[in-house]
Amino acid sequence: MLRQVAEGVLIHESEFMQSNAVVVQGRAGVLLIDAGVRGDEMACLANDLSDSGQTVVAGFSTHPHWDHLLWHASLGAAPRYGTARCAATVRDRLSDARAKARIAELIPPDIVEQVPLELLGLITGLPAETEQIPWDGPQIRIIEHQAHAPGHAALLIEERGVLVAGDTLSDVLIPLLDLNDTADPIEDYLAALRLLEGVAGDVDVLVPGHGSIGGADQVRARIDQDRAYVHALRDAHVLSDPRVGPSAKSGWDWVSSVHARQLQRLARRSERDGTPG
Repeated sequence: MLRQVAEGVLIHESEFMQSNAVVVQGRAGVLLIDAGVRGDEMACLANDLSDSGQTVVAGFSTHPHWDHLLWHASLGAAPRYGTARCAATVRDRLSDARAKARIAELIPPDIVEQVPLELLGLITGLPAETEQIPWDGPQIRIIEHQAHAPGHAALLIEERGVLVAGDTLSDVLIPLLDLNDTADPIEDYLAALRLLEGVAGDVDVLVPGHGSIGGADQVRARIDQDRAYVHALRDAHVLSDPRVGPSAKSGWDWVSSVHARQLQRLARRSERDGTPG
């Protein structure tokens, strides 16, 4: 079921981790951002668009993690984009024959059979430094950063005041640092938050990759919350975050385990390199 969050901007929320697919209406069709997770949900989305006389004319993946790279045949064969670094990362990770089998092992067993991997990651990298998505619709500014994953993009739909934040600024999911592909994951995350803070005054609606839609009052609040979390990791402070521990939203108690693993990996990096983070 599509839900309108701003003029010409709709979302479809998956049952998997409150994943938000975003539909932006243009003149000739729609742009679909992070299409979804389960095949039946994406097929339902395609049917809803068809019933309203709309077709998908472009897709966009905010970053190179499997749950943001999926597609369904019923959505059509429109070009699908990502940043240059995102696309290069996807090509590298899918370059061997066992890649999809390894990805399937990452998917929860209760939904793995419902996740279509045939069209996974078929995205075209936009030229480096591209500032706008090339399509016939509202201007969408690409805010590229390296928090969470290489070539991660937040998208600002400027005419609608909507920020599609990818896997940042969630009310249920803590900042997940990229501890594999970067030399300084702490600073990468803080730099990303500074970029998002720079556009916060232009945002009326916040759409995270996972979690609840936020209003204008939530943008700076979530930036501050994510920054406080990252500072606590960096400075080894006692964490006070409602997304972790007994205050976590029902069904999200596993986030505490993710937090513990991040602490352990950062400690190992520090011991190995002799530097924080």
